[in-house]
Amino acid sequence: MTVALAAPHPAAVEAARTVVAAGGGPIDAAVAAAAALAVAYPHQCSAGGDLVALVRSPDGSTRAVLSIGAAAAGIDLAGHQRMPFSGPLTITVPGAVAGWARIVSLGARLPLADLLAPAIALATDGVAVSAGLRRATDERRDAVRTDPGLSELLLDAAGEPRDVLYQPALAATLRTIAGDWTSFYRGRLAERLVAGLARLDSPLGAVDLAAHEPEVVEPLSTTIGAATWYAAPPPTQGATLLAVLGSPDLLTDATRARAARDALLGDPRGGPIDVDALRLRAPVATSAGAAGEKPRGDTVAVTAVGADGTAVTLIQSVFQSFGSGLLEPATGVVLHNRGASFTLQSGHPGRVRPGVRPPHTLCPSLAVAPGTVVALGCQGGRSQAWILAQVAADVLDADDLAALVARPRWVIGSRELDRDADTLLLEPGTPGAERLARAASDLGLTAETAPRRHDNAGHVQVARLRDGVLDAAGDPRADGHGTTLP
Repeated sequence: MTVALAAPHPAAVEAARTVVAAGGGPIDAAVAAAAALAVAYPHQCSAGGDLVALVRSPDGSTRAVLSIGAAAAGIDLAGHQRMPFSGPLTITVPGAVAGWARIVSLGARLPLADLLAPAIALATDGVAVSAGLRRATDERRDAVRTDPGLSELLLDAAGEPRDVLYQPALAATLRTIAGDWTSFYRGRLAERLVAGLARLDSPLGAVDLAAHEPEVVEPLSTTIGAATWYAAPPPTQGATLLAVLGSPDLLTDATRARAARDALLGDPRGGPIDVDALRLRAPVATSAGAAGEKPRGDTVAVTAVGADGTAVTLIQSVFQSFGSGLLEPATGVVLHNRGASFTLQSGHPGRVRPGVRPPHTLCPSLAVAPGTVVALGCQGGRSQAWILAQVAADVLDADDLAALVARPRWVIGSRELDRDADTLLLEPGTPGAERLARAASDLGLTAETAPRRHDNAGHVQVARLRDGVLDAAGDPRADGHGTTLP
């Protein structure tokens, strides 16, 4: 089957090409690309991170896969005034591995072992350091130097960034996962990881890993014109995306949706979540206030669509660059800091509790219209919803997807943009920049134009089937591209 695929690193595209040539379809291509990214892009994703995906079957049914890890049963934040931004207390159970396996069960043509083979080869034989990884290493040089695992992986004996990454411990971990993925959660691999976590002072234990199960649930949806858009439910910010899709005043609604998300988003396992208010369909009735600012997100999106209408949009992440700032040496796994999204605020839906999942930025989306299927996703942390909304406005009809994802965009934020105040950050040439700057002032935002195209504006990946024609595009802000396979 011919597959349209977009991914943010060429090694991921080639991994997908390999499995499609071997008889795989869109699901196989997406998982192979995701595993390759866990090797080639350790600043943005890892087997030690989380995963959220939407999968559309040829019969038209769409399901959301939530493989989001929970806080440790032994989590103890006594003495802390706020959640740390990194370090061992921010490590929640990694969901990515279980997520790969769950996606495979939804219609892959090849076994998981075949889909991990390209990633294992990359970890064994080496992968060149990309421009994006080099930027991230420079930006977090202090954290990289501090952690023995990261420094060994990324820096040479002189303390300078390496040109090629060799990851034998990660290769061995992936081989074990290929033979039995459950061993990552309940087996010898889990035992090795738990021992390493203990040495890193993480409270995560064997009981936490063993308890992890990915969810496969009905997605949220909305209809705009002839198109139905799908997004993942809480604890992801999918409802925030649906709140702003198709908005005639996107900046205003993004500001409102941001405030609602920060006040209301949490894990339904920990208590009821007001999805209508998150979607701006009901008043935001809460006295808890905002959860507060969190680290800038680092994430990868992979999108794939087949000629039969099968579609996957998959996002996996370690959250901020290099996640918790810790690489467990025995397994070669970079550990995420998704727990940084918890709050310690009493009464807030996102407050940290044992066994509860944190509020999540990952925000994949699918759209279906007559003759058209679109898989859309992006890196972009807390701004993913409005990044995607800017692209979604034209993605169904655009003749040039590459030009669409390259178009200048804006984001809003504060600490996650390294700003002290709420800021509208525009890329040079953003459409309607003057109007947006005036509106920002009315909304209490400081308007600022970045000197050049910026990673904070997201790495959008899109794959599309339209009137029988497959196409795809990868964001030029990342290192990959879109293509049709084989």
